[in-house]
Amino acid sequence: MPTDIVMPQMGESIFEGTITKWLKKPGDKVQRDEPLFEISTDKVDAEIPAPASGVLGEIKAVEGSTVQVNSVVGVITDGDGAPAKSAAAATAPAKPATPATTTSAPAKQESAPPAPAASVNGAASDEGDDVRSSPLVRKLAKEHSVDLAQVQGTGLGGRVTKQDIMAFVEKGADALPAPTQVPPAASRPSASAATPAPAPIPGELVPLTKMRSIIAQRMIESRRTSAHVHCMFEVDLTRISNLRNKQKSGFEQRNGARLTFMPFFVRGAIIALQQFPIVNASLEGDSIRYHRNINVGIAVALDWGLIVPVLKNADEKNFLGLQRGITDLGERARSKKLLPADVDGSTFTITNPGQFGAVFGLPIINQPNSAILGIGGISKQPLVITDDAGNDSIAIRSVVHLTLGYDHRLIDGAVADQFMAYLKKVLENWSEDIG
Repeated sequence: MPTDIVMPQMGESIFEGTITKWLKKPGDKVQRDEPLFEISTDKVDAEIPAPASGVLGEIKAVEGSTVQVNSVVGVITDGDGAPAKSAAAATAPAKPATPATTTSAPAKQESAPPAPAASVNGAASDEGDDVRSSPLVRKLAKEHSVDLAQVQGTGLGGRVTKQDIMAFVEKGADALPAPTQVPPAASRPSASAATPAPAPIPGELVPLTKMRSIIAQRMIESRRTSAHVHCMFEVDLTRISNLRNKQKSGFEQRNGARLTFMPFFVRGAIIALQQFPIVNASLEGDSIRYHRNINVGIAVALDWGLIVPVLKNADEKNFLGLQRGITDLGERARSKKLLPADVDGSTFTITNPGQFGAVFGLPIINQPNSAILGIGGISKQPLVITDDAGNDSIAIRSVVHLTLGYDHRLIDGAVADQFMAYLKKVLENWSEDIG
């Protein structure tokens, strides 16, 4: 019996999802619980597993379409029924089983197979008119007598780019990648691990992805909501840096987890937040909500955007628990395994622009939080050191610049500075056992 594939409800407040990618095409065999397609909601991007084993018989909702939860988006057959629809038919707009709203994002198409070398400079055919490409690319194709249907696009959604055309002309059929050999499901890498598509060429108009649209909306809303102010502190991280270098090998052997700098910053922030609970609070109308627990949102940069999974009840975790929680959230964010509950409920946020080389950042507050901590890059610098006797000397130290973005409606500048001074003291005089 055929099995319907439906759009799942990824949370009580989520009523629709956008199909961003099908990981199988009609006619492919699928195993139960094997990743089948990817969706994007206003909370998370996620891989959706197959509800049954069999053959993907039909795709009813194309890539780029937004459908309501519980809508039928495809069908899995047992392989003995009607033949599966062709891949080309699967990418054509199809009417879903229940009403669906199609976004402006274009549906992806299957790439055409490589063409024989003799066709590189042959006359362009009308088939190329249906290939996704820009006016510039179509003009170049006509100038060089290239049939766009024979060029495999490397752009977003299989779009043929200027680089694809020029490589095709310059190197002939050898410029085209060999036909993709689909490995068995057990050995196939996750689609989320694929490298991002090349950047569009100048002049192309590319629709916002679901995630980018949500990010844009929330950043503007945060700027309009909070009275943003920033303060920055320089922190001598030498003690922590030396401790990490000394213990990271043993830490990994004992605990099976890498020792990174992030749990030091998270633990330091927790200690400071406990001393200054207003920084962990939220404004609700004309009242202040002092949160019972500290739920730390940790920004994770993805190839396709940014997401902030939440380490719940972080104040109740020891150092090892923080490291394991941070690692788990980061891995699940990158592999699209997060659930909506994983990105809800933060009371304070930490972001790390320093991992890309930034000296410091001026982050936007993650609503409804009242503050966000930005971690700059850690570098060795000469610093003036004063000993207990008051003597000064110059030494090479590991230094980081920390920035606090805070809502001035709720947090006064003096309180923000005191919070940061306390955090600086905790980090520079680290004394906790890391396990």
